[in-house]
Amino acid sequence: MAQLLRVQNFNVSSDGVAAGEDQTFERPFGHVDPERLFSWAGATASWPRRTEPGGSRGLDDYMTRDFGNNIGAEIMGRNKFGPQRGPWQDHEWQGWWGDEPPFHTPVFVLTHHERPPITLSDTTFHFVGGEPASVLERAREAARGKDVRLGGGVTTVREFLDAGLVDTLHVAVSPVKLGSGLRLWDSPDDLLDRFHLDVVPSPSGVTHHLFWRR
Repeated sequence: MAQLLRVQNFNVSSDGVAAGEDQTFERPFGHVDPERLFSWAGATASWPRRTEPGGSRGLDDYMTRDFGNNIGAEIMGRNKFGPQRGPWQDHEWQGWWGDEPPFHTPVFVLTHHERPPITLSDTTFHFVGGEPASVLERAREAARGKDVRLGGGVTTVREFLDAGLVDTLHVAVSPVKLGSGLRLWDSPDDLLDRFHLDVVPSPSGVTHHLFWRR
């Protein structure tokens, strides 16, 4: 079975914005409040950081639970790992997630300024340069037959889409308008020349867009 490159649980506003501008250590999503995009997932029974019993079931819960299914490696952009730009000034910075990152696989961080890998718990971050196809080849080798998740951010997803490398996308569209920021699309119809699309509304108000390659 072919190894897929999958975008999963990628969140955008109704006007296509996936992240804000002016990212800092304190504000990973810039001027955008992430709760406005991600609250649907946090409300589910399967949300991994849930500290109390309960939570919703149904479609949103299934999408949350499926996040790690058959994933053997992740690719992410440098700005998803942290807010530093240019040469690495702070090698003590080890990502937003603390000592227990949620990935549980090798992670390939795209950067023009490579640095030695770091391992936290069962996740090793590799800092790599190169074209999308060569990075995907390395990630597939590390995934050992499982699929590779393309984790974002939006610039990285667009780069791999433009290279024709993405096999499936799940985009959760929240019923909010953000106006400005980094935009995945002007309309989901932008991708219909390359993908089939099913649109499934959820009682939470989120609409799940499921794309698969033509």
